Amino acid sequence: MMTQIYKRVALIGLGLIAGSMALAMRRAGLAAEITGYARSEKTRKVAAEIGLCDKVFDTAAEAVKDADLVVLCVPVGAMASVAAEIGPHLKKGATLTDVGSVKRAVIDAVSPHVPDGVHFIPAHPLAGTEKSGPTSGFAELFDDRWCLIVPVQGTDADAINRLRNLWIAMGAKVDEMEADHHDLVLAVTSHAPHLIAYTMVGVADDLARVTDTEVVNYSAAGFRDFTRIAASDPTMWRDVFLNNKDATLEILGRFTEELFALQRAIRTGDGDHLHDYFTRTRSIRRGIIEAGQDTDVADFGRIKG
Repeated sequence: MMTQIYKRVALIGLGLIAGSMALAMRRAGLAAEITGYARSEKTRKVAAEIGLCDKVFDTAAEAVKDADLVVLCVPVGAMASVAAEIGPHLKKGATLTDVGSVKRAVIDAVSPHVPDGVHFIPAHPLAGTEKSGPTSGFAELFDDRWCLIVPVQGTDADAINRLRNLWIAMGAKVDEMEADHHDLVLAVTSHAPHLIAYTMVGVADDLARVTDTEVVNYSAAGFRDFTRIAASDPTMWRDVFLNNKDATLEILGRFTEELFALQRAIRTGDGDHLHDYFTRTRSIRRGIIEAGQDTDVADFGRIKG
């Protein structure tokens, strides 16, 4: 049975996450009307053409008018200016949320622009692909993925439950987390791995003794996965690193120490150290599969969609 949770939902920024939210809400009948706004005229035009939202507006202020839920789906670095623009136009009693992968910086950027009577509830769906833009969304993106809700102190419990119910109805599993802890967890699970992937692809690009065609033609699965990660939206990832500086630097420092220890083991022929380390890390992979966050199906890049 379809259950409407919000009458009017406004999506600010119309990329992968917003597009997938629109399709997931439609799939389950969760909103009576979905409005949208994007900074780029081209994005607005494409979104209107494919019917991503019921209405696409030329200003963020128009898009949020009378909305019961407003979702900021813009890069973290743009949150403050967008919040300042829409703040005066938010309806009393509305919920304002976001989908940014950094939370402390978003809370600091957005909070000053939230008027009294509006519930600001930061959130972060742990789902995505390397694709971006209004045509990249799909309704199943959030199915069995986690969405972390990061409420600030004193937030209305009913408003939190309503947002939680929306994410569950869009297919996600929901947990609550404190902002600084969220940023540290994400530095481990997402931010540092992205930076390492960008670095490895950059190394291959810089290594003159290995040609471009060799890198492309002989990509083993490890490098291929790095290139997929490194194809992600550069604006979004620039903002993530600049806005989750402390946690990312802490994890990269630990990574560097571990890397030095592995370098030493290779240099000194310490096979026991390498074998023990790889055995320990292998068990993490088994845990991810057991938690349903991936499958153990072999994929050698030969699966045809």
